[in-house]
Amino acid sequence: MKQTDIHVTAVVEEGAQIGRGVTIEPYAIIKKNVILEDLVTVKSHAYVDGHTTVGKGTVIYPFASVGSKTQDRKFKGEKTYVKIGQNCEIREYVTINSSCGEESSVIIGDDCLFMAYCHVAHHCEIGNHVTMANASMLAGHVVIEDSVTVGGMTAVHQFCRLGAHSMIGGQSGIVRDIPPYTVGFGSRLYRIGGLNLIGLRRRKFSREDIASLNEAYKITYRSGLSLNEALEKIEKEIEPNPCIIHWLQFARSSKRGLSGLGLDESSLDELEKPQDLIQI
Repeated sequence: MKQTDIHVTAVVEEGAQIGRGVTIEPYAIIKKNVILEDLVTVKSHAYVDGHTTVGKGTVIYPFASVGSKTQDRKFKGEKTYVKIGQNCEIREYVTINSSCGEESSVIIGDDCLFMAYCHVAHHCEIGNHVTMANASMLAGHVVIEDSVTVGGMTAVHQFCRLGAHSMIGGQSGIVRDIPPYTVGFGSRLYRIGGLNLIGLRRRKFSREDIASLNEAYKITYRSGLSLNEALEKIEKEIEPNPCIIHWLQFARSSKRGLSGLGLDESSLDELEKPQDLIQI
């Protein structure tokens, strides 16, 4: 393992815990409650604050801010945490805030990529192998399951959930839950376009699993049934497997509702009436 290398101009406060083989480049700042596990790299001018743990092999790029105080106005100085997994890349100008509420945490899994200018707010929970493209933003309490891709400049409303293996098109606005295994887009009315077939095939999902998920998608989104009726039909007609079980559990546990249900062209037209446009 390589030796720990801390540049003379870096600021590492007393109390910070630095693992083996860590690199801290010029003018980086590491505050007193930070834990950097083995082989972490903090590049020049990056800032790591709060009760933040950065997992083995993670790289934090210049001008990123990790673990600084939440932007939630309710914050009253409670002890909060940021926990980042192994082998993540946190690119330039990313902001990952700490949480809000005593002993609460922001949690990020392993092998995640946060491209430049992304934002992660308080109470967010992000799984493994998640990619957030440039300038995408998460409000508080957002949950992202494993292997999700969030397109650039996408904004996710607080308390929304993004299901595993879903892909969110760029410049989308997410105000309801995104079902797992799907692909979609939309800046005001998010549209589910179908299954994320390319992603599922790349991740070696079987033909049988993809076929059963496609049937579940059609019943949920194309049958004209209510959500409860659709889920009951799926249970009766599709052989259960882990993917179908997850689809059902995700839909039933949704508190904000599933994106793409109950929206049609007439509702889009209603939003586009001339009287709703800003007059200059």
